[in-house]
Order: sequence, then C-alpha cells, then structure tokens
Amino acid sequence: MEAVTASAPAKVILFGEHFVVYGEPAVVTAIDKRAYATAKLRRDNQIRIESLSLGVSGIFKGKRFRPEKGGAKARLKLELAKQAVQQVLEKADAKQGINVRIDSEIPVSAGLGSSAAVAASTIVAASSLLGVELSSRQIFRMAYESERLVHGSPSGIDPAISTYGGALQFQRGKDFVQLGIQANIPLVIGNTNVQRSTGELVASVRQMKSRYSSIIDPIIKTGGELALDSVEALKQGSLQAVGDLMDINHALLCAVGVSHESLDRLVYAARKGGALGAKLTGGGGGGCMIALAEVARLKRVAKAIERAEGTAFLARKTDQGAKVES
Repeated sequence: MEAVTASAPAKVILFGEHFVVYGEPAVVTAIDKRAYATAKLRRDNQIRIESLSLGVSGIFKGKRFRPEKGGAKARLKLELAKQAVQQVLEKADAKQGINVRIDSEIPVSAGLGSSAAVAASTIVAASSLLGVELSSRQIFRMAYESERLVHGSPSGIDPAISTYGGALQFQRGKDFVQLGIQANIPLVIGNTNVQRSTGELVASVRQMKSRYSSIIDPIIKTGGELALDSVEALKQGSLQAVGDLMDINHALLCAVGVSHESLDRLVYAARKGGALGAKLTGGGGGGCMIALAEVARLKRVAKAIERAEGTAFLARKTDQGAKVES
C-alpha cells in the first residue's frame, strides 16, 4: 500500500467544563475542523514525523530523536504522534519504520482538542497502513494513552470525541453516552489568541472551592444540572433554550474565576451581534469561546467577534469521528 490518509475531528465543550472535574456531567460535540495524518512505510525501522501546521519534523529511532526542522523543541511537539505510531507498531508486532505527515485545520492550544485529533488520525492511518483492524474502543484507548504519556492525566473527553464524533455526555467514572442528537448545532468559534494553562486554572478553582465551599459547591452542582437540561434541549432541537443555558453556564464559569476579559469581550460582542447564547469553552483564562446562532446570523456574529479583536470561524457538529479518507 502506497500511503493512507486518515482524519479526526476537533471538539468544543458545550457545557460542563471545570465542573466535570468534580464528577458533574459535561456535554461535548465534534466539529467540522479536522486533523489529517498520512502514513507511509519506510525501508528502515525509524519513525519520521512531520507536522506541516507546526512547521517541525524529525526522526525517532528507539529513544533517540534527530530534529530536522524546529530544533530541540521539535521533539516535544512530535512526541504525541510518535507515541501513537509506537502503539500501533506494538499491536501489529511489526519491526517496521513509518513516515507520518500531519496537517491540521485545528488551532493549537485553544481548547479544541487538537492533540487528541492528531493522535486519533495518526492511529487510524498507521493501523490501516499495517492492516491492523482496530475497534473504535481500541482507537480511543490508544489516543487516550498517547495523550497520557505526553500530557499527564487527561480527562478522556478529547480522545473520545475525536474517535467517535457526534455529541457525547461525559462523566468521570462512567461510560460515555453517545447522545445521537439530530439537530444541527450552528456555532461561531471565537479565539482570543490569549495563551493559558488549563492546569493552573483547574488548580485555582480547587483553591476557591476549598476556601468557599459553601458557595462554590452549589455552583458546581448547578453546572451539572444545567448540562443535563442542555441534553434535553439539544434532543428537542430547541436552540433558544440551548442559547439561554449557554449564557447561564458562562456566568457560572465567571463566578468560579476562569473567564478572562478577552473572553468576556468576545462573549458580549457575540450576544450583541445576534447570538442566541455565548460562553467560554474549554479551560478558560483565554483560548476560545463559542456562540450559538441561527444560520442566517452566523456571519454577523462572526464579524462582531472580529470587531472585538477575536479570530472567528464558523463550525457545526459533525457525526464523523476518526476515519480513513477515501
């Protein structure tokens, strides 16, 4: 086989970020921005990874790494894809080298699940190239393990949505629930382009919870109830109700201290521009926000976000998870 290209989608958390850490449900959907990985066999047993979107490349041989583009920092940026390939090679019991070229449409470090989409697409491309049949569950576990080895202890939300697509309800300690939502979820995503550390934000909520538990605990609980209400609204296709719940969710996230002036500026601009609702998505402190709007108003909302100094693009739910491109 000459080469195999596979892809996997980005994600947005619609409801429940931060509260999910404390056992409350979160609702997440795959969106139609994808990471693409193309795998080819090599004649040696080395793994070469190139990321067009990050502008880095290099060759792994065992534990050694030789950078080609991007210098010493290239290893850190390519390690996740290397771990993905390594797991497939172990599963195939193959002493084989592979070239992987990654090209992603997903903004990096924006809370949109870029690394999980790269891991899932790389696993599907490499396994298809080597003739290894993997179930969706196995792809998810491998993508999760790739993220764990590189990023520590991920929640599992990102690799799940990149693998399965569609919309999922996620709750720690429970299996994912595939929601089977038929309604289109037309979104505008606004990127503040402000870098932030999700780990630091999670820690700050924990500190606030320990200091003011009688106030913060009910907010967290309310966030969980709101996520469950949103599932019903999404299933009924009631976009107005979903928008109202997004506005409430943003206020709860502000209350626990994870918003940022750049996010609030984009959220309020989107609402003024005609959005049904808007909120931050992901870790907060910068990164991205999402706005729900009727299709006819999407471009107007995007322009409002850009006037407020954000970068905006349109997105919608996709039911296609990780897959081989025909």
